[in-house]
Amino acid sequence: MLCIGLTGGIGAGKSTVSCELARLGAVVVDADLIAREVVAAGTPGLHEITAHFGEQVLSTDGSLNRPALGAIVFGDATARRELEAITHPLIQRRTRELFEQAPPEAVLVHDVPLLVELGMGAAYHLVVIVDASEEARLARLMDNRGMTQAEARARIDAQASHAQREAAADVWLHNHGSTDDLQAQVDALWRDRLAAYNSNLLDGRCVRRVQQVQIVQPRDEWAAQGERAVARIRHQLAQAGVGGQVRSVEHIGSTSVPGLPAKDVIDLQVEVDDLALAQTAEFKKAMLAAGFVYDGERHDDPQAWAPDPSQWSKVFYGGCDPAVVHHVHVRGSGTPGAVIAPMFRDWLRAHPAEGDDYAAMKFAVAERFPGGEPVGSDYSAAKSPWLASAFERAREWHAGAAGSSDNGSA
Repeated sequence: MLCIGLTGGIGAGKSTVSCELARLGAVVVDADLIAREVVAAGTPGLHEITAHFGEQVLSTDGSLNRPALGAIVFGDATARRELEAITHPLIQRRTRELFEQAPPEAVLVHDVPLLVELGMGAAYHLVVIVDASEEARLARLMDNRGMTQAEARARIDAQASHAQREAAADVWLHNHGSTDDLQAQVDALWRDRLAAYNSNLLDGRCVRRVQQVQIVQPRDEWAAQGERAVARIRHQLAQAGVGGQVRSVEHIGSTSVPGLPAKDVIDLQVEVDDLALAQTAEFKKAMLAAGFVYDGERHDDPQAWAPDPSQWSKVFYGGCDPAVVHHVHVRGSGTPGAVIAPMFRDWLRAHPAEGDDYAAMKFAVAERFPGGEPVGSDYSAAKSPWLASAFERAREWHAGAAGSSDNGSA
C-alpha cells in the first residue's frame, strides 16, 4: 500500500486535490473530518472537553461551540496543550482504524493540514503539497470563508513557511490557475507516478536506472531528496523496533556532494551492527514502509584496503518510486565500504578541486560508452585507479582531521 501525506497552506486548494485523488481511486483519510468526528455531539471526546473547559463550550443543541472553544485556546499555549491531550489520542486511534480498514492494494492518502508543522513527513512514502500565492489564498479565505483580511493573514502566518513546505515536498502542485488546471496536474501525478509506485510496492519491484553511463550536471533537488529518504528509513526502522541496531543512515555518493556532476541516483547507506539484520522480515517490512525493496546480497569492488572480499559484503535495497532512483547499501559496522563511503563524501565536500578532478574523470570514462552502451564492471574498473588513489588521500585527510579534533578537545 502506497501511503501519501497530503497537505498545503490554508486556502491553497488541498480539498480539490483530495477530492480528485478520491475520484481516481485513492482511499482518503481526512484529518479534519476525524477531528470533528471524535468530538461530535454525544461522544466521549466532547464529554471530556466539556468536563475540562466547562459548559460554555457547548452550543444549545449539545454540539461543540467551536468559536467559544477557540476563544479559550487561541493564544493560550497551556489551554491548547490541554485540549490536544484530549483530542490527539482519539484522533490517532480513529486514524489507525481507518488505515487498517483500507484495502492492502489501495493508494492511501492522509489529508493533514499541519503535516509539515508537526514534522510528519517521514511517515509517508511521499508528501504532496498544494501551493498557491499568498494573494490567492487571502482572497479565497475572505471570499469563501468570510474572514477579514487580518484574520486570513493571521491564519496563514501561523502555518509553515513556503521554504519549510518546499523542504518537505516530494511533489509540488501549483494551484495558480483554474480548478481544471489543478485537477489535470493531479491526474498526471496519478498516471505517471502514484499508480506505478503502488504497483512496485505491491510486486516488490525496485526502479533501476537506465543501464548506461549518464553523468548529469548537479541538481538542486538531490540534497533534499537524500534528506527525506534518510528520514523515512530512520523513522520506519525505529517504528519496527530495530533502530537500536542501526549505527547510521546517510546520503552518500556523488549526489551527496554539492556541485558535483553525477549519475541521477540517490545513494544511501545504512550501517548496521550485524549485516544479517538486513535480511530479516522486520527489516524488510520497515524498508518497504519507507519505499524500498530487498534486491539481494552483493559485494563492493575491493579497492585498496581490504584483501578479504567478505569484508566488502553488503545487502542492497532499491527504491520503488518511479520518479527518483534510490540505491540503498546496507553494510556492516566498521567494514571498509561502511567506512569509506561517508569519508569519501566528506573529503570531496572539503576539497572542491578534488571534486572537479573526479567529475572530469567520470565524464572522460563516460565517453568510452557512446550510444548508450550498457554499463558493467568495465565502467567501475575504468574508475578504479583514480578512486584507489583518492581513497588513500581521503583516509589521510580524515586521520589528520580526527587528530586535530582530538587535540583541540584536549
